[in-house]
Amino acid sequence: MIQIRHHRVTRRHFTLLLSCLLLSGVRVSPGQPSTETWRSATEAELKALLPARAPVEKERIETELRNASGITNGHGKFVAGVVLITAGYSAEGKYSHYFVTEVPLQVGDDTLPPGNYVLGWQHGDAMLNVHFYEATTGKVRASVDAKVIPGTTRVESFKIWPQGRSYIQIGRFGIPFRIAR
Repeated sequence: MIQIRHHRVTRRHFTLLLSCLLLSGVRVSPGQPSTETWRSATEAELKALLPARAPVEKERIETELRNASGITNGHGKFVAGVVLITAGYSAEGKYSHYFVTEVPLQVGDDTLPPGNYVLGWQHGDAMLNVHFYEATTGKVRASVDAKVIPGTTRVESFKIWPQGRSYIQIGRFGIPFRIAR
């Protein structure tokens, strides 16, 4: 009798779990390839990845590591960035953030290959026009409009959101992105 009761509880829990997964939109089918799960990177991971002084063109510009943000797949791949302290450098007014992607990244209509970039932006009407430049050369690699993130109540100096939101947030503006294959 105890075995039957235990069997019923297990079956009930399995049914409940399966129902929750189906309602959340997670695919549960045999033979389906699994998708990578990305999570927020820890402070220690970001400190190991991002430089205290970022190589930007011919300069090494100090970064503000307390405002670093990033995501990881937990298998050694990262997408991360940090605010640049550009006062007194030739980059002042042109670049605002140092950005690293270790996977191809789709932003707007452009795909950024793995590499080191700097971001710069200009205000437009209710949006930011953001440019991604190669960090060492200053060559433009992508341009995209960042729009106000719907329902945003918190303004972030810089934040990279993992799966679910998938935004690079600057202030209250967001750049949607996806990991490209």
